[in-house]
Amino acid sequence: MSKPKVLFIGTGGTMSALGIGGPFDIMDYGAKGRFMEADEIIRHWPQVLEKADVVPIKYRNVASTALGPVEWLEILALCHSFLAAHPDAAGIVIGHGTATLEETAYFLSLTHKLAVPIVVVGAQRPSSGLATDAPMNLANGIRVAADPFARGMGALVVLNDEINAAREVTKTSTSRMQTFRSPDFGVLGHCDGDKIAWYRKPLRRMAPDTEFDLSGIATLPRVDCMLSYAGGDGVAAAAYAAAGAKGIVIGGFAPGFMSPSEAEALGAVAKQGVAVVVASRAGSGRVFGTQRKRELGFIDADNLTVQKARILLMLALTRSSDPAEIARMFAEY
Repeated sequence: MSKPKVLFIGTGGTMSALGIGGPFDIMDYGAKGRFMEADEIIRHWPQVLEKADVVPIKYRNVASTALGPVEWLEILALCHSFLAAHPDAAGIVIGHGTATLEETAYFLSLTHKLAVPIVVVGAQRPSSGLATDAPMNLANGIRVAADPFARGMGALVVLNDEINAAREVTKTSTSRMQTFRSPDFGVLGHCDGDKIAWYRKPLRRMAPDTEFDLSGIATLPRVDCMLSYAGGDGVAAAAYAAAGAKGIVIGGFAPGFMSPSEAEALGAVAKQGVAVVVASRAGSGRVFGTQRKRELGFIDADNLTVQKARILLMLALTRSSDPAEIARMFAEY
């Protein structure tokens, strides 16, 4: 039987890293080491070719702290252009550093218009490190991307033998292998030795069936984030508005409260037309709507983390600046 074809886009990150400090250099490998391109990663771990014919695609070769909205748009365009060049491909895998992996994955989960799955993978230990998780995460990402059942679920994140929805997953530990978790609802399935075992599907709207068409859009609206803390005065709100922010997401006290000064400052910029979304700094659980927040014109983020709420708000602002319409999107996505 012929193997499925899978496209592999390399962006750098720990998976691609080769440190020079020996097998126990699993922390400072980026200082003097180097990052492999996509084709080098496949040559370094040829075992992954047992599961699919992999087409490596070079993109960036950096730590994921260097990736943001500009690169998201470029990666999105790459996915569409290379799938058009390889229409027989079963899916796409993106190798990514774990620092911002969840953000790139969620952006793609809201914007891609492809029939095939997009799977984002990374590693907690470099390819040069002892007991690195890079090859198994890559192999499992390829297996999931080639699985027809993975279609229609937006973008997926695969690490540590677990499949998570891009909307729900977040990095929860700095260095543990089980760092990527979906706190509220758990994994979608597991990558076991004998098969990809699925157990549930996400229900919120996701790619490819979303209203976010970024064709012809070169720049996303500026959206900034701030964090509630005891005694916070909210001065950041005015500073962000002055810098040109079209939206602000605040990580409020659970379940979505903030200090009086923060509420006053955000209410003032909301009156100026800046969209204000309230998430929770707790990292889990749904933000509750209150009469006071509605009076101030604030929008609830549901259970999205601050960083995920920022992405949805950026995309929502490409469609509308009406708070009611943006609130509708947060309820659906």
